[in-house]
Amino acid sequence: MSKMKTHSGSKKRFRVTGSGKVKCGAAGMRHGMRKRSQKMKREARQGLILFKADGENIRTHFLRK
Repeated sequence: MSKMKTHSGSKKRFRVTGSGKVKCGAAGMRHGMRKRSQKMKREARQGLILFKADGENIRTHFLRK
């Protein structure tokens, strides 16, 4: 039987940190920046660490390594 392939869309959107947590980019940063607060824009640049349950779901179903 052949190997399971990594989901191509997920590998572009998520990254696994050294400690095993799943990191992703923040939503709402494509356009319409004038209406967003400076604090929101500054915090969204860093990206987000997903909650534990969400990270496990992404790792087991989409990021096969």
